[in-house]
Amino acid sequence: MIGIVDYDMGNIASVYNAFRRIGTPEDKLRIVRTKQEIASSDALILPGVGAFGDAMKHLREQHLIDALQSHVVAHKPLLGICLGYQLLFDQGEEGGKTSGLGFVKGRVVRFQVHLPIPHIGWSTTILRQEKEIFDSIPQNVYFYYDHAYYPEVEEQEVVACETEYGIRYVSGIQKDRVFGFQFHPEKSHKYGLRLLSNFLSILSERGLV
Repeated sequence: MIGIVDYDMGNIASVYNAFRRIGTPEDKLRIVRTKQEIASSDALILPGVGAFGDAMKHLREQHLIDALQSHVVAHKPLLGICLGYQLLFDQGEEGGKTSGLGFVKGRVVRFQVHLPIPHIGWSTTILRQEKEIFDSIPQNVYFYYDHAYYPEVEEQEVVACETEYGIRYVSGIQKDRVFGFQFHPEKSHKYGLRLLSNFLSILSERGLV
């Protein structure tokens, strides 16, 4: 069972609909809102739109942080998207310095570049490693972005892809079974849906869906 975490900060419907479009059976996909539902999920999607500080506040108030951490400790797959990607790190400065989920070492900081902020639109994404999640996705692929903050990643071995926007920053990671991407695959048409399909294939290979 794949759970899409609803913590009142996300584009839940578009993520759900994207997984249905790539063929995820309805009985294998659900929106989860409680720690019990998270605990009973084989894999999780953590989407998000908004501010880092608000997002962590919502997760605390809904008593979901321990459940997410237990999920990862149990080596169950987790995919973070946009703000959900940023929450995977130790700390974020949006809305004041706030501790994140701490799955990946690093902090999320605001762009300091001579370009429009937030970064909105299609940008080239440079794939740094050959990984299953990028199967049949070309190098220098375009994905859709919408964000004003990015992670300064301390664990270089987890870097999966990078993007340039005034600076080159890490736009995707994979650490064990934790995946995260700054772009919106659900809004990135052909190759975005391909990435979600690859994630689904990884779960299928492990007998999780």
